[in-house]
Amino acid sequence: MTETAAALRTLAHNVRAARTRAGLSLDELGRRAKVSKGALVALEKAQGNPNFATLVRLADTLGISVSALLEGQAEGRVRVASADAVMPLWAGEKGSEARLMLTTSGPAPVEVWRWKLEPGEAYPSHPHQAGVVETVSVTAGQMVLVVDGTEHPVEAGQTATFEGDVPHVYRGAGTGTCHLIMTVHIPPGPAQGLTD
Repeated sequence: MTETAAALRTLAHNVRAARTRAGLSLDELGRRAKVSKGALVALEKAQGNPNFATLVRLADTLGISVSALLEGQAEGRVRVASADAVMPLWAGEKGSEARLMLTTSGPAPVEVWRWKLEPGEAYPSHPHQAGVVETVSVTAGQMVLVVDGTEHPVEAGQTATFEGDVPHVYRGAGTGTCHLIMTVHIPPGPAQGLTD
């Protein structure tokens, strides 16, 4: 079995298990996550190629982390992740990328991301579920964080935090590559009372 096929099987199992735990039908999950029922059926059969935005919407709707959808069983008390061993979940046309390094376990998981943003390249993110808090720490270069339409320059050595339930954009700035670590703090439990 290829790595891609194994990853799709793990994703299919995790989506189906999380949907079942949340007590959602395929129709209801699709409505809440704004994903077609056909795409969900294919996903739960380990078929298709869901994009990053789809995975984020499914995770938000199910009240879990993106990596909870992607990871197999834990293999011990300590997990060490190497950036070169983690495939980017998003890659921009100019060389920007985002890698989900790991997610902590427990009732309120935290995702740890490693981002590289080239000058002028941006990633727009849809609003997450209420209670999600993001933190970006720039380790090299500059970026502009746009939260609900307001721009916030963030430079090397600075950290910004915000509630992720509004539209937000990460954009490379300056003349060099921006490197940053982002954490996404997910509230405990499955999402409740989500609306269109």
